[in-house]
Amino acid sequence: MSTNHNSELVRKIFEAYLENKSLRKTPERFAILEEIYSRDDHFDVETLYIHMKNQKYRVSRATVYNTLELLVSCDLVTKHQFGKNMAQFEKSYGYHQHDHVICIDCGKVVEFCDPRIQQIQSMVGELLKFDIKHHSLNLYGVCFDCAAKASMNSQTAAAGIKHAS
Repeated sequence: MSTNHNSELVRKIFEAYLENKSLRKTPERFAILEEIYSRDDHFDVETLYIHMKNQKYRVSRATVYNTLELLVSCDLVTKHQFGKNMAQFEKSYGYHQHDHVICIDCGKVVEFCDPRIQQIQSMVGELLKFDIKHHSLNLYGVCFDCAAKASMNSQTAAAGIKHAS
């Protein structure tokens, strides 16, 4: 699906949602939607707010928060809580199911997709007689960069101890 076609569909879904809830269709809400759908990463509210301010959009922090909640409610954005980090978001319309690996040191998030997880989901649903609609799998560890940094720090500390002796 083309990005432009996707943008139009997402906008129409959001318009219909706002109409259905008798909410105002403001330019700021649609600017936030467009900004989110132009991104290919996970983001937090503050990052999105600052980026929009830098792009000269006239939006308040409250508008960003409130619009994100509306977009989550109408399934155009997914909200994640990765460990102790603040909530992160990502666009969700037209994007395949995927899972995440999160670095416990720097907070880096990497997406991955493995068809075996879908097979496990289907099998568990059949065994337990559940109609499973979706799942969330987050794996936590230390990324290569943080592990390398930790290794360098411990080598430096060990060398310092040797020289001090």
